Amino acid sequence: MPRQMSGKTVLTAVLVVIVALLPRTSNAQPGMELHKEVTAETVNNAIRYGVGYLHSKQKPDGSWADFESPFAQPGAITALITLALLNCGEKIDEPHVKAALEYLEKSKPPGSTYATSLHIMAMCQADPQRYKLKIASLALWLEAHQVKGEGPQRGGWSYTPTTGLSDNSNTQFAMLAMHEAERVGVKISDQTWQLAKEYWLKNAVYDKGRGAWGYHNGVSGSMTCAAVASLIIAEDRLANMEARVVGEQVQCCGIEPGDDEISRGIDWLGRNFTVRTNPGDDGQSHNWQLYYLYAMERVGRMSGRRFFFGKPQLNPNTGAFTTPRYDWYREGCEILLGQQDAFTRFWSGLQLERDPLIATPLALLFLAKGRRPVVIARLQTPNSNSDWNHHRRSMQNLVGRVERQWKVDLSWQTYELKDATVADLLEAPVLFLSGTQAVNFTDAQKKVLKDYVNQGGFLFIEACDGNGCNGSAFDQSIRQMLKEMFPESPLRKLPPDHAVWHAQQPVMPQNLPQDSEFWLWGLDSCCRTGVVYCPKSLSCYWELAHPYRESNYPQKVKDQIEQVSRIGGNVLAYATNRQLKQKLDKPQIALGNLNAKTPRGALTLPKLSHNGGADDAPNALQNLLTFLDKRMEMKVDYERRPPIAANEPKLLDYPLLFAHGRQAFQWTQTERRALKTYLDRGGFLFADAICASEEFSYAFKAEILAMYPNGKFYRLPPNHSIFTEEFHGFNLNAVQLRDPKTRNPNDPLQTDMRTTTPYLEAFEVDERIAVILSPYDLSCALEKGASLECKGYVTADAARIGANIILYALQQ
Repeated sequence: MPRQMSGKTVLTAVLVVIVALLPRTSNAQPGMELHKEVTAETVNNAIRYGVGYLHSKQKPDGSWADFESPFAQPGAITALITLALLNCGEKIDEPHVKAALEYLEKSKPPGSTYATSLHIMAMCQADPQRYKLKIASLALWLEAHQVKGEGPQRGGWSYTPTTGLSDNSNTQFAMLAMHEAERVGVKISDQTWQLAKEYWLKNAVYDKGRGAWGYHNGVSGSMTCAAVASLIIAEDRLANMEARVVGEQVQCCGIEPGDDEISRGIDWLGRNFTVRTNPGDDGQSHNWQLYYLYAMERVGRMSGRRFFFGKPQLNPNTGAFTTPRYDWYREGCEILLGQQDAFTRFWSGLQLERDPLIATPLALLFLAKGRRPVVIARLQTPNSNSDWNHHRRSMQNLVGRVERQWKVDLSWQTYELKDATVADLLEAPVLFLSGTQAVNFTDAQKKVLKDYVNQGGFLFIEACDGNGCNGSAFDQSIRQMLKEMFPESPLRKLPPDHAVWHAQQPVMPQNLPQDSEFWLWGLDSCCRTGVVYCPKSLSCYWELAHPYRESNYPQKVKDQIEQVSRIGGNVLAYATNRQLKQKLDKPQIALGNLNAKTPRGALTLPKLSHNGGADDAPNALQNLLTFLDKRMEMKVDYERRPPIAANEPKLLDYPLLFAHGRQAFQWTQTERRALKTYLDRGGFLFADAICASEEFSYAFKAEILAMYPNGKFYRLPPNHSIFTEEFHGFNLNAVQLRDPKTRNPNDPLQTDMRTTTPYLEAFEVDERIAVILSPYDLSCALEKGASLECKGYVTADAARIGANIILYALQQ
């Protein structure tokens, strides 16, 4: 294809004359409408509707409109749409996907870069084993047709082998395809990656002064994204790392490799951030909004960026400079949901993107790939610019390994603690903190981290120490910080039977490098360990553990890398139970404060004090009240009070009381008499054994029986009205009960998840149920989600059980 036409062709060289005849839609000016409510549900609905539109346009032979013309790349649109459908969650046996894959499988080799690249990506996403031979042959075709020689085109790819003119867009797609091919086991030579890297740095249209790339002249957002993602891929393959293997020794904290071009490109994207159009001044950039968004998603995901940061701006009121931050995925969703056609549910843009069969899959790829759940976030500390980020490729390697083991696409991010809220941090289930220098968090930042853990988050900390790193200052400061933040829960060495050693794969301590120096320390929070700390560098070994490229390290080093990588995977499995939130779900924060005023007519549910861990799950009750408020529309009192004594004079002011704990305890004779008076006069007591503590259940029942020696506890039968909707609650005939004692030896996270009726024990006073005890955990589930170490109910069922008990009690 002539060079002057290349700027008008993206992904497919669809016949321009036919595209020009396509009808205009209401979205002729992309970026002008915003969708005000962006949630996981609204995005998923938009994806579902977009998928339905593509289904409706499929041809009988399984393809979509690939036009016969001098500009056509056969199969390109079909492969693009198939890739989008698979990323949207369509299975390979879904009729439309199955037909499309059969069409691609029997089609001739495309002989062009876009189509070949998209064929590879679609087949890698579909079934890499089934299509491995075809993936390999197409990837080898791409390698063979990388532009060679010594001229300015060297290292890139063209539309077809006959032109010999490298093209930034084609080069980007060739590198994406080879990246995916390597992920499924196809080896691409280092020379290919090296030439491609040099292309972007030397031969591509690159404005070094601005740190941005363009197509012909000037720069654009889409081409800058293409370059940044391509350089991230190339750097990953060429092993430019701080970690090294010398002989049979691992060396850490080496000289940091330069990635200035990547950082400069990301900075340019932040300074020129927009989702309304493709920014730039190359004369064509503004036409490719959807192509740009798809490329932006790639940069955000591959670089672990949650935000792009704009130009510092002066606040005229304070005189201080602030840096705007842009949540690229949420803002992209806002614009795309606003642009989706209200009737037919396709997307359409300008020029070639006017074709809904090009625009719609591009929009879907942004929405679907960008929503991949975050499994871990690296926390940027206030230390020097790089101390928090030693071994920069460690995180993507660890997440890549976990992806393969969990068989789910995941993402990771980087968070700045500066100005972060608890809600911000809770979007990641695990925060990873690393360094060599002493950390100097402010009191406010320490409180945010403590609240993050208490609200269900998990801190994974390492000192970058050993094998060339010196993290002694970091170690001392972290131990002191944790002591200040959690004075009631000292840091302790985790015993060999702790779940973290076998949550996913068994770790053999004798195989760990330097043995006990890599032993994990933990800090308990409620029903589980909420902080894990390693005083030696784990990330150094993760950086050496590429998830799909074979290394030639000595076997001793390979064994060490494997054991340390297992530690990382086990911690993520333990912390999350492999139950991840959707990316746009807003974290639930336990509401309430000590100074709030009780709203008139609201339900107040005090917590009873005792010496058996009466507040060991401090947010469980608040989260249950939040559920009653948001789901049941019940007016509740969010005032966070400390537990009250059983002989509190105002006890009779409350129709219900709540008690939970995890150790044995005793009330005094005075407290027993007061509590008996409360129950005799019509009060109701709802109790829960935190983490299914048998010690608490036994002690609690003993205390009630000490008040009523002739009474007895009994299990509520499955047909009891409390398990029905009779009191405007939920049908509880089929709840999920987890039992950690029945772990699958081949997969420790797979426990016996029985479907049953809740096990509740009741005690009657004057022929009225006055006390209900759940001997299986509700509190940990309400506070943090189902724990590996607790016999109890999943979070959703725990909330419903608690709600039904309260509704039943209020109507007695």
